[in-house]
Amino acid sequence: MELFADIILPLSGSGYTYRIREDLSGILVPGMAVSVPLGPRKIYLGIVHRIHTKPPSYGNIRETGAPVWDRPLVSTEQLAFWEWLSEYYMCSLGDVMRFALPSALKPSGFSDEEFFQDNFKPRRERFLSLAPGIDNPTRLNETIDSLARTKAQQAALIAFCGLLPEEELFDGEIPMKRLDVRPENIRKLIERGILVAVDRESPATDGRLQALPPTLPSLTERQREAKEEISRLFQNKACVLLHGITGSGKTEIYMHLIARELETGHSVLYLVPEIAMTAQLVRRIQAVFGNRVIPYHSHLTDRQRAEIYRKLNRDEGGYLVLGARSAIFLPFPTRSLLIVDEEHDSSFKQTDSAPRYHARDCAVWLARSFGARCLLGSATPSIESFHNACSGKYGLVRLTERYGSARLPHIIVSDTIRAAKRGERKTHFNKILLDSIGETLAAGRQIMLFQNRRGFAPYVECVRCGWTARCPQCSVTLTLHKNEGVLRCHYCGYSAPLPIRCPECHADAPKPCGFGTEKIEEELHRLFPDARIARLDRDTSTSVRKFETTVSDFAARKIDILVGTQIIIKGFDFPGVSLVGILNADNLLNYPDFRASERAFQQMMQAAGRAGRTDDCGEVIIQTAQPDNPVIRQVREENYEEMVRTQLSERRIFSYPPFSRLIGLSLKHRDHELLSIGAEMLVRDMRNHFGNRVFGPHTPVVERIGGEWLMNVLLKIERKKSFAEAKRTLANILRDWSLDERFRKIFVSINVDPQ
Repeated sequence: MELFADIILPLSGSGYTYRIREDLSGILVPGMAVSVPLGPRKIYLGIVHRIHTKPPSYGNIRETGAPVWDRPLVSTEQLAFWEWLSEYYMCSLGDVMRFALPSALKPSGFSDEEFFQDNFKPRRERFLSLAPGIDNPTRLNETIDSLARTKAQQAALIAFCGLLPEEELFDGEIPMKRLDVRPENIRKLIERGILVAVDRESPATDGRLQALPPTLPSLTERQREAKEEISRLFQNKACVLLHGITGSGKTEIYMHLIARELETGHSVLYLVPEIAMTAQLVRRIQAVFGNRVIPYHSHLTDRQRAEIYRKLNRDEGGYLVLGARSAIFLPFPTRSLLIVDEEHDSSFKQTDSAPRYHARDCAVWLARSFGARCLLGSATPSIESFHNACSGKYGLVRLTERYGSARLPHIIVSDTIRAAKRGERKTHFNKILLDSIGETLAAGRQIMLFQNRRGFAPYVECVRCGWTARCPQCSVTLTLHKNEGVLRCHYCGYSAPLPIRCPECHADAPKPCGFGTEKIEEELHRLFPDARIARLDRDTSTSVRKFETTVSDFAARKIDILVGTQIIIKGFDFPGVSLVGILNADNLLNYPDFRASERAFQQMMQAAGRAGRTDDCGEVIIQTAQPDNPVIRQVREENYEEMVRTQLSERRIFSYPPFSRLIGLSLKHRDHELLSIGAEMLVRDMRNHFGNRVFGPHTPVVERIGGEWLMNVLLKIERKKSFAEAKRTLANILRDWSLDERFRKIFVSINVDPQ
């Protein structure tokens, strides 16, 4: 009986079926990696999805190649996860595979030789252990004495024994590279049957797993209560939300929960928004759990990511993977706890290409589907998560006081319009903020200034004719970067020199308008010439080393004032900071998105949380032209729950999440007229099925990027309707719409649950 295999390839298409070679019958199982031909010459690595006896409808069925690895590369649990991702986020399994597997584990080529040259080859390493006959102290001492005439070999054996803990001496092993002795002495000990050498794949981490720490960070009484409450809720809930204010000690609770899981041999996944921005946290966790911690993020090499993937695929457990959103795809045979820290952060949502998944929602699904537990933590939880917790879908635990003797900062709102009218505004600083900066510097304390816009100025404008420098490929103004002397597009990367004269009227050079972090830094140097000032944004953090150097210098108090974008408000703990300034809160509030108020509150509260994290009460000054804005008042009063109630009331009226589900469609093409026709016809077809739940087509805030025009469509599905059925209907509409030859080259991206 012929057998066939549905194969997942790292391509957007789907429906690849191959005949299983006779000699591979009974060997291939779902999840195994095999080489398969595609097209006239190309060979890909594919993942066996299903094995069956039904031949495909097309002819010329090709055969699979041999397995690439000796065991499944993707577990049955992972395959189920891939299937859910594909169905839920409306993408192909190939799209999921492209993101789920490290690049080094997806070879391809135009011949077998080229394919296997590209294939990942694990590094191998020689390990040494005592021969089986040397199984007790007496025999070991006799062996050492027998080497009295060969002092070098005797010294080598003694050195080997000294590297192993006493309890592992007779059954343990060490990498040969750890022995600082001459190789020929090791070779002779092997020849004499005293040591045994075995070559095996190098581990992704060094040596055996370290013992768990005898003591963990101490918990306050409230932290202990919160930990016990989380454990109690986990008995009936797959997901628990820990709502703890900034500085309340959520990380210490995480550590205790992690230690309990590691003790039982389970592995833990600890997700953070952007691991490069949480180097402090990584060092802190590694100081407690040692080599059990495996950082996983985009700054690792392809080989390092592949080695970590294979290690987790082959080992039994006991590891703590600390990673960014892509770590959700790693294999965890014994995963029992998933922690999503700062769960509200938009960095957990993949937006660039399919699958446009949200790592937090994936973690919740994994916990529910496979008997694990998911802990979400945040000082300002997303409204959807908080709503789920209050409705009983998740468990809810609150931490309302700061850890130890630390006190909440005092928040002051400074009216920029009033300050300007009274002559109390100098450049971009109100007098109250400048006075506080001076007092803080005099007291030897540190300052953080948050301005969520990088560059020197958002745009330049001719004062005579009004000309502004715009990107030729995108519908945005070019941002001035004064230190580099260039105008740059923050969407496509286009850059041009700052013109000496206006290109339109040939008057003097266009003048900078608005302000970004670079301009703030320049003005601070002029206002406080003796202060040590640094800037942290995407322009200055061009490498991990530069980023970590700035952070380390600020932590060591080599910097007095740190100016930055939202990078500086994510998860840092600087005891020396007693003043935080938010320079333009209006920039956060005035954004055309129904989540703008929520995100403005979250970012301002996160920024405020950097101040006063010791026994000194910190101060936060918010500069705004809207001091009476409800969100500003809620931040000043630190009233998260009122913000949630206000936003939920508005969202209920307009049927926004959590009272509906959203699917965003983005259409892209270089021909604006064709794009408009295609978008209108698509919306017409959608309205035939969904009625007034379809919104658009409309042009986004930035309507052209990289020379291509954009149009957006939004679909709302009420909670009482079947979301799965709505997605199936939408997929059919898109398939029929794309049959029109005019629209085949219009690229359509689908974003389920857009953020």
